[in-house]
Amino acid sequence: MSDVRRTHRLSRAFLAAVAASGLFVSGVVGAPAVTAEPERTSAADGIPGVDEIVHSPNLRQIAHLPKQPPFDHADAVGTDIAFTGGHAIVGNYDGFVIYDVRIPFRPRIVSQVLCPGGQNDVSVHGDLLFLSTDYPRSNDSCTSEPVPGSTPAAWEGIKIFDISDLSAPRYVSSIRTECGSHTNSFVPGKRGTVYIYVSSYSPAPQLPNCQPPHDKISIIEVSLRAPERAKVVATPVLFPDGGNAGGTNPDGTRRAPTTGCHDLTAYPTKDLMAGACMGDGVLIDIKDRLRPRVIERVQDNVNFAFWHSATFNNEGTKVVFTDELGGGGLATCNETFGPTRGADGIYDIVGRGDHRKLKFRSYFKIPRHQADTENCVAHNGSLIPVRGRDIMVQSWYQGGISVWDFTDSANPKEIAYWERGPLSETERVGGGSWSAYYYNGFIYSSDLTKGLDVLSIHDPRTARARAVRYDEFNPQSQPHYGRR
Repeated sequence: MSDVRRTHRLSRAFLAAVAASGLFVSGVVGAPAVTAEPERTSAADGIPGVDEIVHSPNLRQIAHLPKQPPFDHADAVGTDIAFTGGHAIVGNYDGFVIYDVRIPFRPRIVSQVLCPGGQNDVSVHGDLLFLSTDYPRSNDSCTSEPVPGSTPAAWEGIKIFDISDLSAPRYVSSIRTECGSHTNSFVPGKRGTVYIYVSSYSPAPQLPNCQPPHDKISIIEVSLRAPERAKVVATPVLFPDGGNAGGTNPDGTRRAPTTGCHDLTAYPTKDLMAGACMGDGVLIDIKDRLRPRVIERVQDNVNFAFWHSATFNNEGTKVVFTDELGGGGLATCNETFGPTRGADGIYDIVGRGDHRKLKFRSYFKIPRHQADTENCVAHNGSLIPVRGRDIMVQSWYQGGISVWDFTDSANPKEIAYWERGPLSETERVGGGSWSAYYYNGFIYSSDLTKGLDVLSIHDPRTARARAVRYDEFNPQSQPHYGRR
């Protein structure tokens, strides 16, 4: 998401109490029972009512766990997810939550860490959790206060936690990065070293820690033996010419200028990375982890407004780029915006080596119109690991969760869906699924306002995915799950 701005802040008295005891880490006592919500199975009679669930017969909710204190207020927005050892770690603008999902029908909260600093996107490796802060804070602590970006001492960047005890995460260190860290991507290295690629953007002359031009990313090197010594070791420029200058698309939509990247998705076994970089989509060679090279760049100055995220197919021969038109706050899933705006763009990768090119094949957008009060646009998703096919699950905010097949790049089609009705029938209220990912047989969704949803898909086209198991899964660092 690119335009959420927090307005509600926890009281100073409450934060002072937290400071007195160190990190606020809690379990949840007396949490409501985990149940699937009431539903109906067809939206044939139109848009569902407020909070009413509709779905295709092959995709059902099996569990729902609402947000719990201290994350149960409107501004504690649920964000991205990473997985480790049968646990889902869900970011939140106010910190993060660790869920035990080893029994998907009965997820439970293991711990919650209060550490404000949106978006708090997450990556995980071994005993380490990496947390993104993209809003200026008074310092790097978990009791920091928001400050103006013009404050010279303001802090933004990456926080590292030790999660060897999932019930009691321990804050290890922090690394300041230019323009903060909107998202982060885990990339394995060699000899006990890993790298965190940091995406950030939107520099301005009045921001001392985010000066233009900012046509680069930050790379943090982390020793697994000494994570407290992690530091920025490279800031490679991806757009020496400045990237897309921005402007207006033919329909009048404003197109974002490129001032960095929103999201980077690594495919480490293929030494590839795809970057969704505001006005540009890029294919990057990461064989040399500290010297990534852009080998192909594309723009869509007709339909794309904001290149948001990217997903490879398993063979590494395709990339799905998403367009987050309106920054996640607009109702774009309607007749006004049509099927090609706020959608996915599917690109084939053709050629070899440095001569690889991205060739546009088609757009995909959910076919179900949403209410004009529902924010709806393409957002985060992952592959469903079906050997021999290209199938993806994806979040669409209040458009819900879509499962779609792009094996034929030119003719993608939805094969399953699940969604709630609008939060309001009279005014636009932001909500819906931020991220929807497939992990070890089930789909997990982080809802901005509702909490965690667990879904089960029963379809012959995806059945083989149940045999693919991961201990650790970062959706922005794609694993290879076997050949066709």
